[in-house]
Amino acid sequence: MIGHDTFSPSLAFTLVFALALCVQLLLKFWLATRQLRHVARHRAQVPPPFAGRIPLAAHQKAADYTLAKGRQGLLEIALGTAVALGWTLLGGLDALNQALLALVGERGGGLLQQLALLAAFVLINGLIDLPLTLYQTFVIEQRFGFNRMTLSLWLADLLKSTLVGALLGLPLAAAVLWLMGAAGTLWWLWAWALWMGFNLLLMVLYPMVIAPLFNKFMPLADEALRQRITALLARCGFAAQGLFVMDGSRRSAHGNAYFTGLGAAKRVVFFDTLLQRLTPDEIEAVLAHELGHFKRHHIGKRMVALFAMSLAGFALLGWLATQPWFYAGLGVRPNFMLASGSQMPNDALALLLFALVVPVFGYFFAPLWAGLSRRHEFEADAYAAAQASGAALASALLKLHEDNASTLTPDPLYVRFYYSHPPAVERLARLPAPAAIS
Repeated sequence: MIGHDTFSPSLAFTLVFALALCVQLLLKFWLATRQLRHVARHRAQVPPPFAGRIPLAAHQKAADYTLAKGRQGLLEIALGTAVALGWTLLGGLDALNQALLALVGERGGGLLQQLALLAAFVLINGLIDLPLTLYQTFVIEQRFGFNRMTLSLWLADLLKSTLVGALLGLPLAAAVLWLMGAAGTLWWLWAWALWMGFNLLLMVLYPMVIAPLFNKFMPLADEALRQRITALLARCGFAAQGLFVMDGSRRSAHGNAYFTGLGAAKRVVFFDTLLQRLTPDEIEAVLAHELGHFKRHHIGKRMVALFAMSLAGFALLGWLATQPWFYAGLGVRPNFMLASGSQMPNDALALLLFALVVPVFGYFFAPLWAGLSRRHEFEADAYAAAQASGAALASALLKLHEDNASTLTPDPLYVRFYYSHPPAVERLARLPAPAAIS
């Protein structure tokens, strides 16, 4: 019989985490290989619902693009699992923490050491991901004609994003760590409020301050299109600060349109690649779809869900941070007692371990969120068909699928688990038939 001391809470948590990590790995591999087989099996022929609308060459390009990304995805799955295992049960995070403690000593073992631990963790993870990111951009995207970035532009983006991340992330991390040490047992509630306030502020600042660091945003110059879109916004009761065109073609051939900002800072942004490809009717229909998310309160519902889930997450973190088995079960030795009798803080360790654990267990809830998102997309399509032209929306969707090389034949189970948007065949079945793509 196994005694209580042998089967400790930390060992039990180690086994649960290891099992979840293994099941996640196997499930990801199984779903990914299903997707690869399904797309490859249907590559030779355009699906009957799209015959005469999508050329065979475009269908095969989409299949090949999906297969290329899927094969790299298998490597990313394996690497991600190895990294999570390395940081936790193999002692990587513990080794990094002990090295930084030895480097800064007792006097520097407070906030400075904790910020250094967070920064080093993020930097190391970024370096690990770098080769696959480069391969994705300069091999896969380049091979299929989507990449328009030069290496110098890519490096400039990397430098700017790193600096922006540090300028925003380090003060936020310092504030959360201070709250964890100074705000008592309900620190997590204050930290949650800070986190929500930070996200809301970011929604205001992003379109006006951060996004222009990476792209140029010019007012929509086409007066006829501007008047048409303004009329649509008025018809739908939506106020926007402006209509802008983004130089997306500087980096990629993919096209898109989106709303950004919060309150008075809301903007409508079109990729220049989208405007070059779609007709005015199609542009209006695509924008009406995005408006549908607002009119059907999808944005508000998602924000409320985000607030609720993050509150639950911070509360859980507040409890786990006080449990010795949480650290020991994930291969980390909690920080030691100083000669003065005070305890070295474990707050940064708790944050990092929580960030490593949540994706492993949260992965199994992904189909619920994906299913809700697909339902919202259907509702937005219906709204667009009522406010603009359903046939124009269907035509735009077909063009976007072709231009973005999105597969028309995804594996149904893969769709149910991952897809935030319904596959084209399901969306078009609810819309009037579009004309063939020219």
